[in-house]
Amino acid sequence: MSSAKQLISSKTFFLDSFALRQWDDKGYSGPSINYDKKSFVTKIQSAFDDGSKLVDGYAPFCKHIFVPNFVGAKSGSLLITPENEKFLKSGYTKRRPEELAVLTRWFVAGEVPVPESKFLDIILYSREQLLLEYEALPPSERYELPDAPWGIISIKAQDEDYETPMQPITMLRNALGREEGGSGVKLDREAYAKSVAYWESHATISETEKPKGE
Repeated sequence: MSSAKQLISSKTFFLDSFALRQWDDKGYSGPSINYDKKSFVTKIQSAFDDGSKLVDGYAPFCKHIFVPNFVGAKSGSLLITPENEKFLKSGYTKRRPEELAVLTRWFVAGEVPVPESKFLDIILYSREQLLLEYEALPPSERYELPDAPWGIISIKAQDEDYETPMQPITMLRNALGREEGGSGVKLDREAYAKSVAYWESHATISETEKPKGE
């Protein structure tokens, strides 16, 4: 069991182990964060204290807080156009060794222009939900969680100051349950249709030749 001291926290937020890959995993394919971890959590706490609201997510245990992009992160997805679609790649990927690989598609960052995003979508899960999800992880990947009520599980770099749809395959994984790396939330057909409509014309940006997961 890892020490709770390894998970940086403020009074309201902590940096969950799932988000650490955006700092520590050199092979991570999504937006990397080049910013001191403790200063990052402090910055999010300050934004919350100054009036930034927690916005409801796809389930009661999920919230978002939107802040200006203060870390210089590049956008995490691009609109597919006639000019860039020839660079679109696809393949089977997974986020963690114990998960099932899923079919996804992506652009490699070095092959297409990727602008700096305007906002960061800080995705939060409640401490209670993370405790449940940790039960399904191998013991070597479990952490003792700080007492702060909200864990930062992911940071999305985007131009919108509102939630963009999660990918359809992520929704399906969530519906499979915690044993398969999901959250256990049932599939919402209307939300799924909106997700398909968005991701039919967008693709993620991978900093590596092949991403780790969708």
